[in-house]
Amino acid sequence: MAVGIGIVGLPNVGKSTTFNALTKAQNAEAANYPFCTIEPNKAIVTVPDPRVEALARLVKPEKTIYTTVEFIDIAGLVKGASQGEGLGNQFLANIREAAAIVHVVRCFDDENVVHVSATPDPRSDIEVINTELMIADLQQLERKLDKLAREVKGDKRLAPVVEVATELKAQLERGIPVAAYPDREHEAFKALAKEMRFLTGKKVIYVANVDEEHLDVDNDYVRAVQQVASEHNAEFVKLCAKLEQDMAGLSDDERHEFLDTLGIHETGLEQVIHKGYHALNLIAFFTAGPKEVRAWTVRRGAKAPEAAGVIHTDFERGFIRAEVIPFETYIRLGSEAAAKSAGEMRVEGREYVVQDGDVMHFRFNV
Repeated sequence: MAVGIGIVGLPNVGKSTTFNALTKAQNAEAANYPFCTIEPNKAIVTVPDPRVEALARLVKPEKTIYTTVEFIDIAGLVKGASQGEGLGNQFLANIREAAAIVHVVRCFDDENVVHVSATPDPRSDIEVINTELMIADLQQLERKLDKLAREVKGDKRLAPVVEVATELKAQLERGIPVAAYPDREHEAFKALAKEMRFLTGKKVIYVANVDEEHLDVDNDYVRAVQQVASEHNAEFVKLCAKLEQDMAGLSDDERHEFLDTLGIHETGLEQVIHKGYHALNLIAFFTAGPKEVRAWTVRRGAKAPEAAGVIHTDFERGFIRAEVIPFETYIRLGSEAAAKSAGEMRVEGREYVVQDGDVMHFRFNV
């Protein structure tokens, strides 16, 4: 299943242009007026990973399959969205299932592109969006508390959930996001967070959308976004969405060659995905055989049976062992057979913690 990333921002900050740049397609209409995006745009894109290509060159499989990310672009939010201003917060439900949020912030001046205020003010613009996300969470939590108040009378086991929900409500009312809750390992909190999918509990990647002139030199707008990202312990990416959208028709090699001339070594997609994986604590492992070379996503710290379960639940249920070759070893020796002959293929059990880049083969019995 694709990792979901929701894209939010004020109207006309380049949100839909960023979506088009990230997905390399004209999937989202981009126009110079508020609320151009009416329905959420969705696109599933492959995760660029040169390790997949390197393995495929050696194995020469019938198929090569990358992991994927689903981007969801929703209508621009404005102050008062949670109270029905603009298009309201009806679209926020579309990103509750997302694992992370890309928050696009306008960091360029252009008198031909209208802004919701007189001029861009990144810190203020970010605060508008974050406030609306908090209000949306608060409204959802208030409804949940009303329901819990009735249910706890017949099930005292819900008392810890009521306590945590009440604390979260007070926290949101003080303008503090769910992500800042002090006891995130509390079982009641984890249960509530899993059910509610709090918007302010998600990892955030702040994207400073600049003009081409400021790709290699930061302006005050960019520095303001960087400061906010640092304060929120969030990831940060700078890109020129318009430029990257214009490059959508180029091949990957042509795109990288052009970016190199600008002193940029990763596309916006690559930056956002790498920051997203880091924020979500995700890694990739690989399976390699004559039928397919494939990348799989798993959380960092996952043990071998959990990784097997990503492929198929039967693999996890009937897990016996994992045969593991580190990616660098596989490439150096050239094949699974060579790694096995050299004694470089390890046999690991249930307690093995999967490492980023492991090439794995699972033995199971159901």
